[in-house]
Amino acid sequence: MTELAHRKGMRVHTAFNVMLTTGDLARAGELMQDLVQTVRPDALIIQDLAMIALARQEGFTGEIHLSTLANAGFARSLDWIRRHLAVDQVVVPRELDIDEIRAMAAACPEGLGLEVFVHGALCYSVSGRCYWSSFLGGKSGLRGRCVQPCRRQYQQRNDPQRHFSCMDLSQDVLVKVLRTVPEVRTWKIEGRKKGPHYVYHTVMAYRMLRDEGHDPQKKREALQLLEQSLGRPATHYRFLPQRPQIPLQPSTPTGSGLLVGTVKGPAHSPYIVPRQPLLAGDVLRVGYEDDAGHAIVRVRHPISRNGRLDFKAGRRGAGGGQMPVFLTDRREPGLNRLLAALETELGTIPEPRIAHPRHAVRMPAAARRKKGAARDMIVTRAAARPTGKGLKGLWVSPQTVQKTAPKTMASVWWWLSPVLWPASEAETTGLVARLLKGGARQFVLNAPWQAGLFERHENLSLWAGPFCNLANPLALAALKQAGFAGAFVSPELGRETFLELPRLSPLPLGVVLTGMWPLCLSRVISDTIDTRYPFASPRGEQAWARRYDDNIWIFPNWQLDLSSQRQSLEKAGYQWLVHLVEPVPKTIKLKVRQGMWNWNIGLK
Repeated sequence: MTELAHRKGMRVHTAFNVMLTTGDLARAGELMQDLVQTVRPDALIIQDLAMIALARQEGFTGEIHLSTLANAGFARSLDWIRRHLAVDQVVVPRELDIDEIRAMAAACPEGLGLEVFVHGALCYSVSGRCYWSSFLGGKSGLRGRCVQPCRRQYQQRNDPQRHFSCMDLSQDVLVKVLRTVPEVRTWKIEGRKKGPHYVYHTVMAYRMLRDEGHDPQKKREALQLLEQSLGRPATHYRFLPQRPQIPLQPSTPTGSGLLVGTVKGPAHSPYIVPRQPLLAGDVLRVGYEDDAGHAIVRVRHPISRNGRLDFKAGRRGAGGGQMPVFLTDRREPGLNRLLAALETELGTIPEPRIAHPRHAVRMPAAARRKKGAARDMIVTRAAARPTGKGLKGLWVSPQTVQKTAPKTMASVWWWLSPVLWPASEAETTGLVARLLKGGARQFVLNAPWQAGLFERHENLSLWAGPFCNLANPLALAALKQAGFAGAFVSPELGRETFLELPRLSPLPLGVVLTGMWPLCLSRVISDTIDTRYPFASPRGEQAWARRYDDNIWIFPNWQLDLSSQRQSLEKAGYQWLVHLVEPVPKTIKLKVRQGMWNWNIGLK
């Protein structure tokens, strides 16, 4: 496939975009060897820093791009990333507006470019900061297995709506502004689980907008192509800072596809009368994926407009009349001919063979394990002394910095936000400078590139926080080389990975033992959600929303609690046991449950 693309003058970027556990490294190394020897892509898109080490071990000579899942969304992150990781391109968050993209571009060091999303599905959560699917079902979005719980209906005060199901991003004619930003090297079209029709229509549309957007007729044709791309209702989101849009319409269904009709007939014998012609090979979705009677229907023969298409009811019937039906994929005759021609040409290219034997991944030297009991750290958002024993941790905010006496700043571990936006970068930089002047020396950074906020690292103890999603020794080694003193591992892990990491880690480690861990963080919230009250999933799991600075935190109404495993974690070699304390609204009643997350089931 890569050879075919290269024959057509196309670059190939391979997304090797998962968080890796220690147990994944050997298989990831084999896949990397295959990529280097047989595929030879032009670039790798990665989120896990271990992938950089694996690529270098296998002799990969292409570009390395840092995924949007790595969450590098502020200007000072870029120089640090280029200097310490030698990354060639950064995929910036979808949430940035054009002014913020320009600020990022202005901060790009030589050799680093940006990639910007222009079209496709939007996640409610900030990429790389969503644990919702993993929390509720053990399938991690950081490993490409998200089951999209945000697309479901959630009920608040007896009003079920799709409060978190986003529209699709579509910059359409606004995309021409990006041509004035030379550091933006790539326009990214999201295409997860999309078919050839979507790929053809969106790519053709944006190519026309890029090359012929000055022609009114071509512009209209491009917009018509996007209308037929079978996506969701579209939004410009935050791209225009003077006219930001919230990509949420909770009372309006936001399922993908083009509405072609509604189900008619009895539940045991449903049919569709399409409002437009259907082609043989069309794929229809009946209802939404969380509806009773949801079904996928494949059209076997052409159906005329206002004709009739009978189909078999799902296991639970077809949901009754008025259930909407959407066209989700299409194979027009012209597209089929194009695909057939490509398949024929592909058949003339011999399959490559691996030329060299496998070899083991080179692991970093492990740090000497410190003897003695682990220490507790209690992390709060209030400067007042927390109850219980343990060292103090504080989230960095104007309130905590202002209310902490200079004489006590040095004794506090200062935690930076998991998501830092350009709008708050200057303020955060000022808060860090004030803390340093007051004697603070211990910081927990919840994205490694937050180290770019510190002009000098001497005499500082910088630890990578649990939101860095660290799960293997190679990623930890990259941070050690960049000057980090230690790391708090991801709390998303399973028992085996938790207990083996300290033995293999080149850095001292800590772990979140108890506390309120968020389902996700977002930059927006629907005006239909009242942050004073809980909301509930279709299965009755409750959660609530709280704004901190520029971010919305969504918390479940139960705590992460690995306290029953304290002895095992201490024996494994963890030096810090963290307790995250959150103020819980009076209207929220915490549920008593085990709170082990993926400890027993493992990370999937």
